[in-house]
Amino acid sequence: MSATLYGLIAEFRTGDALLEAARRARDEGYCAVEAYAPYPVEGIAEAVGFPRQRVPLFALLGGIVGAAGGYFLQWYSAVIDYPINVGGRPLHSWPSFIPSTFELAILGAALAAVFGMLFANGLPRLYHPIFNAPDFEQATRHRFFLCLPIHDPHFHETRSRDFLQSLQPMSVSEVPA
Repeated sequence: MSATLYGLIAEFRTGDALLEAARRARDEGYCAVEAYAPYPVEGIAEAVGFPRQRVPLFALLGGIVGAAGGYFLQWYSAVIDYPINVGGRPLHSWPSFIPSTFELAILGAALAAVFGMLFANGLPRLYHPIFNAPDFEQATRHRFFLCLPIHDPHFHETRSRDFLQSLQPMSVSEVPA
């Protein structure tokens, strides 16, 4: 295998052809299949074996941390650090802490979701070898691409090229690293 090769890429005319090609690639044994399309293709995530994201878990944890931090901050300032008897209410008057606690839970969840999404997607990524593929700029307009990267354990340069040719794409080309 060439050290200057990222993988092989096949270009398809329709989203259905890309979906069928991705399913066949997974059935063939490829586990690191990458698909690129100008718009969402229904079922492509399952076809390429896209893992479930943990962004909802990040958002839940961010909400819990935000709520706990907001409540603790209010409790500490009202009960421990600077206790003031206002209108005879108890120092730990939890109902008055609820609005700020709720808002900080929402803020924490939103920030954790945004940063979790960026982390899960490997962003910001300023360079990816796929951008060097021939005609890849068409992926944002009207072409669909399926890439078999070299780091896939099932990848073999000649067998993978023959497999991609058997899918009847418009073209098959190498992606330089």
